[in-house]
Amino acid sequence: MAKTGVFDSDPTVTAKAAELKRELQRLVRAIVDDEDYSTETVDQAKDALFALKELKLRKRSVSLKLHDTLSSPPEFRCPLSKELMRDPVVVSTGQTYDRPFIQKWLKAGNRTCPLTKQVLSHTNLIPNHLIREMISQWCKCRGIELSDPLHYINEEGITEADRDHFLSLLGKMSSSLPEQKEAAKELRMLTKRMPSFRALFGESLDAIPQLLRPLSEGKSQSGIQPEIQEDVITTLLNLSIHDNNKKLVAETPMVIPLLVEALRSGTIETRTNAAAALFTLSALDSNKALIGKSGALKPLIDLLEEGHPMAMKDVASAIFNLCIIHENKERVVRDGAVGVILRKITNRMHVDELLAILAMIATHQKAVEEMGDLGAVPCLLNIIRESTCDRSKENGIAILYAICLNDRTKWKEMREEEKKFGTISKLAQNGTSRAKRKASGILERLNRAVNLTHTA
Repeated sequence: MAKTGVFDSDPTVTAKAAELKRELQRLVRAIVDDEDYSTETVDQAKDALFALKELKLRKRSVSLKLHDTLSSPPEFRCPLSKELMRDPVVVSTGQTYDRPFIQKWLKAGNRTCPLTKQVLSHTNLIPNHLIREMISQWCKCRGIELSDPLHYINEEGITEADRDHFLSLLGKMSSSLPEQKEAAKELRMLTKRMPSFRALFGESLDAIPQLLRPLSEGKSQSGIQPEIQEDVITTLLNLSIHDNNKKLVAETPMVIPLLVEALRSGTIETRTNAAAALFTLSALDSNKALIGKSGALKPLIDLLEEGHPMAMKDVASAIFNLCIIHENKERVVRDGAVGVILRKITNRMHVDELLAILAMIATHQKAVEEMGDLGAVPCLLNIIRESTCDRSKENGIAILYAICLNDRTKWKEMREEEKKFGTISKLAQNGTSRAKRKASGILERLNRAVNLTHTA
């Protein structure tokens, strides 16, 4: 007879496990099939694996029956779940709730007490040991098994021991330099390895400012320890991977200025991770605007120009994401991105990613003018002719189309290329649907110009 596991005993758990497995299959397939997979995809796969593991390990008390829960004293039941509390905690108004349910309430953006409707003065959750002990005694008398709070795992996989350790590490960030170094390194490691520790930062508005204290207090460059800066910036990157943290991290006042400072002054790993953090945070449009206003684009472009292999991909990804909104296109052009990107493309460095940025900003008049003036046309035609990447060809012809519309003096170069190699005609026949449209649009204009000349 097959052994019955936790997945088989609860339909809800079974459905959640099946959903996690499907998501894991999708992510692993993306990693295996795509040589250019992102680090974010790997992190998402790790998160899915971790959640699956926690689901498998979670202990469910088979003896805790529905009628036992309903017959329990009202003060033992969570006001939100109406179920017997396993990890009772007190909010700032003095009301007690079961931890996972009040956490869910807070993570949804609520900052009031569900019962009293009062605004919470803080979002710290204090264990209610008295109620916990009373519930434990009540359960013992009825033979109900209730898990120890130290081993109780909530939806995020967090135990009381984890939470105490987390608070201890944050406290050390305001302590002596050796303790700061030790705590910063461990927070970096824990937030990389355990999604539950990323989630903990969302429980208190003070957590991120405490993490940043060694950097915000050491304002002068001589006051900032490079090792601590690297660990803290990397922890911010780890936190920003957690979707619920993106808004909180970006809107914490010191975060973006410290990321910008790290882009300018950190070790190459610190600068790379700062760029990666800005890329991850820029998934939200509101964050794109905040980052653009902070002056982050100029140091990103400077780092791109330096061309360090470790940093190039994260920097290009950050610039691309930020340029999705119009005001950042203005800023990136003003800060000199066009010339830097064209030089890198000419040297065949990260052509695919950088062409995508140029295609993104090719809707900006000044950007198109600069591309034409800086010799983009022959460079792009060479790439279209030589590249085996459909996306590079598509972005290259899209940029050429924008230049063609903007500057008739570049038509001669395109006609000569067409006579010699038929580059644009070939793309009009064999390219992606977008590439075909753009190539055909260029050919139509070139042919019309020839016909007008003959008629004249």
